[in-house]
Amino acid sequence: MHRRQRTIRNSKSCKGVGLHTGVDSVLTFHPAPENYGIRFVRSDIKNSPEIKADIDHVVDISRGTTIAQNNVHIHTVEHALAAVNGLRIDNVMIELNNKETPVMDGSAKDFVDALSDAGLVKQEAKRKVLEITRAVNYTDYYRDIDIHVIPSDHFRVTFLVEYPLPALGTQYEAIYNMEEDFAVEVAPARTFCFLSEIEMLKEQGLIKGGGLDNALVIVDKKIDQIEINRLRNLFGIEEAIINGSNGLLNGKLLRFKNEPVRHKTLDLIGDLALLGVPIIGHVTAARAGHASNVEFVKKLKKVYAKELEELGKGDKV
Repeated sequence: MHRRQRTIRNSKSCKGVGLHTGVDSVLTFHPAPENYGIRFVRSDIKNSPEIKADIDHVVDISRGTTIAQNNVHIHTVEHALAAVNGLRIDNVMIELNNKETPVMDGSAKDFVDALSDAGLVKQEAKRKVLEITRAVNYTDYYRDIDIHVIPSDHFRVTFLVEYPLPALGTQYEAIYNMEEDFAVEVAPARTFCFLSEIEMLKEQGLIKGGGLDNALVIVDKKIDQIEINRLRNLFGIEEAIINGSNGLLNGKLLRFKNEPVRHKTLDLIGDLALLGVPIIGHVTAARAGHASNVEFVKKLKKVYAKELEELGKGDKV
């Protein structure tokens, strides 16, 4: 629990398209000094402005988490943050040459692989963690969402989702040893959306970089060949589209039987990194998403304001 801080040994990059904005981008993880925390740098903008990964910098949660500072935005930060948080890395600079992180295959696997290849290095300073000593509860009664954190000897996450669809149903995931299990059990889980949402998301300009190679599309309505052809034209898809017997478009094979809830767990781990320091506690979530994750982290920061202020002393400016 009281080990030293760590960063990465070398810089490593990932290249791809942004899920929502459709921009081509290169994300590079760089080593960072003690007490630096997690910060994004926009190298495509004059003077390469930094944005600290902080809950106060969240400006949008439309299907992803966007942070901004001084009118500089970075879209969809949660997967990169999940990789850093899940591997328990304390200090890292995340350089981007565009406004959105690359979606890769829709999971955090490529980011985890890059960080692992970069190598983890122990630093001299003691690791800063927020130890949960009293429970914090967040409930949205209207959307039936609950997120809680209670004291624990490790960082643990338990997640429950419920959908009235055969392809999903009720799913549950529990990660009790983050450092051992995250890279294998959570990071490879891909993002997903429902077929009925696709046209709305496209019209809202939210999935300009979305495709069948970086997201699971769950079929939640009946479709015929006319609908299939319309979808192909809408997204410029050349390959055939089929209504898979497993409830997924093109019958895409799941990496885990409960891959959707594992991806929800991934998103939560990424959003929790916006607290600014890792926590030692057991987080349980039911039917949560980015909006509720952000509200929960805001409440956590408010409840533990005094402890977080003390932990923040000595941070790099």
